[in-house]
Amino acid sequence: MTVANEPAGYTATQILLHWVIAALIVLQLILGEDIKPAYRAFSRGTEPAAGDIFNANIHVYVGLAVLVLAIWRFAVRLMVGVPAAPSEESAFLKRIAAAAHFLLYLFIFGMPITGALAWYFNIRAVGEIHELAKPVIIIVVGLHAAAALWQHFFVKSDVLVRMLRPAGRRAP
Repeated sequence: MTVANEPAGYTATQILLHWVIAALIVLQLILGEDIKPAYRAFSRGTEPAAGDIFNANIHVYVGLAVLVLAIWRFAVRLMVGVPAAPSEESAFLKRIAAAAHFLLYLFIFGMPITGALAWYFNIRAVGEIHELAKPVIIIVVGLHAAAALWQHFFVKSDVLVRMLRPAGRRAP
């Protein structure tokens, strides 16, 4: 049984946004260092190399895409809701999951915002926060993925499956 704003599963839009944002974040984590040479050159008042500008632009535009998609995803979440945690899950694990999702949203919004402030307004302290957050987001994303796999393979819940197939299209 679901209550208001607690659908049985995710919509196709929510699932698509989840995986596109996840892929873009992984791309950012892999290629993120490519922005540093251009950022250093601009900070020193020198002209970066053309390849450095290209790499920086890719990082900036992908980061802005993550922010736009995150805003869209959060708006859909507010309008449609999200499925409840599995009923058999303990209250403690439900609180952990809620905290983890809060952290994920904090990073999904915070990383692009801090990156944009550092890049466009050359706010060095914000750039340092952006840089220091990188290992933390790696840990949070890794724990999120590990928890989904644990739920699927050991707890045998539908937590992972419902992020793979839209509500109403699950196999019995």
